[in-house]
Order: sequence, then structure tokens, then C-alpha cells
Amino acid sequence: MNGSPEGKDGANLLGYPRHAKHTGRLHRHRVKVKISTLPALLKPLKMNQIYIHSSKYTIFRSQILRKAPRLSLNLGASQISFPSLNIKPCSRFSTMTLLQSGAPAQLSQARHYDPEILDIAKYVHNTPIQSDLAFDTARYVLIDTIGCGLEGLKFDECRKLLGPIVPGTIVPNGTKVFGTTYQLDPVNGAFNIGAMIRWLDYNDCWLAAEWGHPSDNLGAILAVADWISRTNRAGGNLANGKIVKVRDVLEAIIKAHEIQGCLALLNSYNKVGLDHVVLVKVASAAVISNMLGLSEKQTADAISHAWVDGQSLRTYRHSPNTMSRKSWAAGDACQRAVNLVLKVLRGEPGVPTVLSAPVWGFYDVLFKGKKFEFQRTYGSYVMENILFKVSYPAEFHSQTAIEASKKIHMLLAEQGKSAADIQEIVCRTHEACVRIIDKQFKPMDNFADRDHCIQYMCAVMLVYGRLEANDYTDGGEAATSPLVESLRRKIKCVEDPQFTKDYHDEKLRTIPNALTVTLNDGSKLEEVVVHAPLGHKLRREEAKPEIIAKYKRHLASHYNEERVQELLSLANDKEKLHEMTIDEYIDLYVK
Repeated sequence: MNGSPEGKDGANLLGYPRHAKHTGRLHRHRVKVKISTLPALLKPLKMNQIYIHSSKYTIFRSQILRKAPRLSLNLGASQISFPSLNIKPCSRFSTMTLLQSGAPAQLSQARHYDPEILDIAKYVHNTPIQSDLAFDTARYVLIDTIGCGLEGLKFDECRKLLGPIVPGTIVPNGTKVFGTTYQLDPVNGAFNIGAMIRWLDYNDCWLAAEWGHPSDNLGAILAVADWISRTNRAGGNLANGKIVKVRDVLEAIIKAHEIQGCLALLNSYNKVGLDHVVLVKVASAAVISNMLGLSEKQTADAISHAWVDGQSLRTYRHSPNTMSRKSWAAGDACQRAVNLVLKVLRGEPGVPTVLSAPVWGFYDVLFKGKKFEFQRTYGSYVMENILFKVSYPAEFHSQTAIEASKKIHMLLAEQGKSAADIQEIVCRTHEACVRIIDKQFKPMDNFADRDHCIQYMCAVMLVYGRLEANDYTDGGEAATSPLVESLRRKIKCVEDPQFTKDYHDEKLRTIPNALTVTLNDGSKLEEVVVHAPLGHKLRREEAKPEIIAKYKRHLASHYNEERVQELLSLANDKEKLHEMTIDEYIDLYVK
């Protein structure tokens, strides 16, 4: 029943259905309430709410108190007992709004933070990183990510989104955006750097139940670290006046990778339609809170706001809405993280049970009531196992298929044949590849479609023996090639359960693809299988010279030879790089 009018004594009537009083469910009766109960643990109960509202008390039965005294209702000559209900003093309010919402009753005792949030805050503040492998890998992540950002600046679609909100604005002691002349506030600076980094889908990668690119967090980390240092050099007192060194930044990068990666290991956000950049926002909020000198409690506050701050849908990554927002989504997450942390710095409190709160929390609203699962405690595992995109600016699940395509291109050339001689290709692959980038018959409408289509990427490699960022652009040679389009439609993906199992195996973490080519004359080439791409941990030493070469190519488009050599020398001098302050390091990239 709906809410009932007030009686003369000011008490609302019970909104019970018409049933015998022996069941504890009554029709409309005025009641007097005798209260003899103490607060106890609440247990959600899925049933119609029962309530009493008077000038003094409101009683809800959206949640039942466990192991507590019973509540007695005196109804004239009858007395019926119910399990104790939450009772709290109240003023006049819309009882119907609460009833219809299904909201749980409020508790008066202090709320404790969700343990998932506390674990992150404790890790950020109390766990030193002692892994030499993690620091060495983070050094390569830093230079590779900056290089990817520089390469992104070559594209008009990226550049048009960058710069100050109000043209011409220069923020004193603000964040300097490498590769540009911009000096911005740290919030907008985080967006600029984050968008540059992710634009070409060429920075590092983490593949698990959820996918993502942990180096996206450098958008927030570099922006805040640079701003702190410049402000404090000018007499400010951010983070107690600290001047941030590159080693501090590397540790923040390691921890951001670990937070994002561990939250992704067993928890799929894409399966509920959410984009992985929620994890960028959470990880960035955590590490920059510590960088800014916030307490462990304040860090938990900031993390909680990252979870409550609305989450991006994956729709811009999938047909029929694939578009360029996927390239600046990480920048958006970075700027949100910085903005939220700065609010906490000014005294904004947190949302302790943002994950677990019944009805209104993240789990109930966005995760189908399921709690996060964890495979391991936070350490440096993710950085030690991160995947580099060394060879091609392509969605990572396609990297091994593109390597296989290059081998086939060379084999065909040796036989005096070409991609025009191909009748059909079967790509034996893993589930994530099929789910994300299998677009055999979807029209290629834009850059974003092409760099997330395994058929297109393999076809370009088979036709031209290359795959470069320009091959995705509208009107380009590859994008307008009839042969590429024809061949793309001949490539069929088939999931191999063993490949999927290997993909999720924490000891392997491979990204396998296997191509079998049938030629027009009916003959078949031997299947070409590639299990781990060049940037995989299993091939790390093989990849390092290629990562440096990739970085050098990206530098060469922006700086003279002297500056390129200076930056390359610094990248290879671990001790000198670690001791350099971050603002001095960023100045080497500023134009």
C-alpha cells in the first residue's frame, strides 16, 4: 500500500496489505510504539517496506535487525511482535520518496571505509617498492609513454582538443605539457597529457579480466608532479615544499600500474558496459594524493570519490558508436582524478561505503551486486609483467596476428605471390580478441574503427608489409585501398579455448593468434602461430632496443639531433635520470 494520512495524534498509519493479524501483516490501524531495542547489524531483506511515521519516530522495514530484541506494536487489545526495525528521530519529510526508493535505513554509528579502498590507501602510503625489475621497467614505460604522446601531437584531431580552456591562458608555475608551449593548471594539464599519450593506442597494455593501459596514469602523475615542483620552487608549500624527482615519479607509476592492474585481474568492467578508464581514475587519485602529501585517510577519501564520480560507458569503443572519444577517455579520467584530489586537499570528506552501500553503492548500481575479487596483494607484479606495444600502433590483442601477417607477407613474396592471391584466412584467436576487435563485415567509418579491427590491421600488413599510424587515417592509401577492403572481409576469427586459457594464465599471460591462409588455387600455407608479442615479458630483453628505437623515432619529429641525443643518453643513464627533478626533465621536452 502507499503512504497513509496522519491521524489526530500525529502518527501515520501502517501501510500494510489486508491480511490476518496473526501473520504480522495488518490493514490500516493506528498504533502506539513501544521501543526496546539497540542498534545491531543490518541485513537487507527483499520485501515490501513497512513503516510507521510520527512526529517523533520513523520506522522502516527495508532492512531487518539481526539478533536484536523484537518490536512490540500495541493495537488495542492485540499485541503483535515484529523483528526489530531501525528507528530514528525524524522531522517532516517525504516518506513516499523513501518508500518507493527502496533505500535502506540509516545507521547512527560511524561508517567504516570499504576494505577495498583502505587496502589501496595503505599500499600507496606504506609499501616501499624494492623491485629493481619494476624500477627498470618503469623507466622504459616513462620514455615510451612520452614518445607516444609526442607522436600523438602529429594528428590534428588530437591537437584540436589541447591547450587552455580560455585561449592564451598561461598559468604561473603550472603544468608544462611536453612537446607544446602550453603551461596549464594541473587539472587541464592532466587531460592534455593523458589525451596525447593515448591518442594512437601505442602505449603499454595490461590484459586480464579487464583490459587497459596503465601508463595512461602518467597524464595525472606528470601533471601533478610538475606543478608541485614548479610551485614549490616559486615559494609554495605543496606536499611540504617537496621538489619531486624522477625516481618519485617512477614509484608513483609503479603503484598506479599495480592498482589498475590488480583491480583488473579478476574483475571485468566491460561485461557490465563500463570502460576501463574508471581504473585510471582510481589509480591516479590514489598515487597523486600521496604525492600531494595527503594523509592515508584523505587518500581513502579521494579514492572513494573516484568510485562515486560516475563511470564512462564503453559505447564509444564499439559498433555502432566507435569514435575518437576512446582516444581521449583516459585524459578525461586523469583530469577527473586530479580535480577530485584537489577537492579533498581543501577539506572535502569522503564516501566511506561507496562500493558496498546497499542500493546506492557501486556494487549494486553498476556491478550487478557483485563484489570485487582479488588474485594477489598489491606489490609490483603488474609493472614487472606489463606489455609494451613495440612494433605497431594497434590494439594489443591484434599484435601477434600482425606479426604473423608480416611473416606471411614475406613468405608470399618469396613465392612470387601477393595478398591478391589470397582466397581466405582463418585466424585462430582468444576470446578477448573476438569480443573487442573482430569486425569482419563492419564498415570502416573512421580512424577509431580501423585501429580496432583485427581484419583491417592484418590486411594492411599483408598488402603493404607495414602498419603505421597514418594507415588508419581517412582518405589514406590503406583506408581507400580496394584490395585491403576485399581482403579484410576474407579474414574469419575463430576462438580457440586453449588460447583463451593461456591468455588468463597468470604464469603465461600470452596473447596468441594463429593464421591459416588458403590461396586462390586451393593450396594452403602452413599455419603461422605467434604466442607472445615483442613487448611481452617473455621477450623483454629482445624488446628493449626496439623500445629505444621507437622512442628515438618519436623524438626525431620534434627536436634537433642534439636534443634527441641528450634525451637518449639520459634515458640510458638510470642513476642520473632518477636523481633529476621532474620539472627539469619536462623542460627538456618543452618547445
